[in-house]
Amino acid sequence: MTALFAIGVPPSSHFIYIPVILVVGVVAGFMMGAKATRDEIALSQRKAAEHEARMAERAARRAAASDADKPV
Repeated sequence: MTALFAIGVPPSSHFIYIPVILVVGVVAGFMMGAKATRDEIALSQRKAAEHEARMAERAARRAAASDADKPV
């Protein structure tokens, strides 16, 4: 029976250290995740703006081509 208790009880600093490291990990993960999310949103907005610009350019070219095909 004494062999079971031979492992010992962790020191009190163990009960402070583990939660602190856990909280630091959660905060660091939140910060990195928030930055990644902001970067992804900015990228998707930039892609959407480029897509809109391409679509407007195509529409302008089509309008110019259709105007050139009309008899005067």
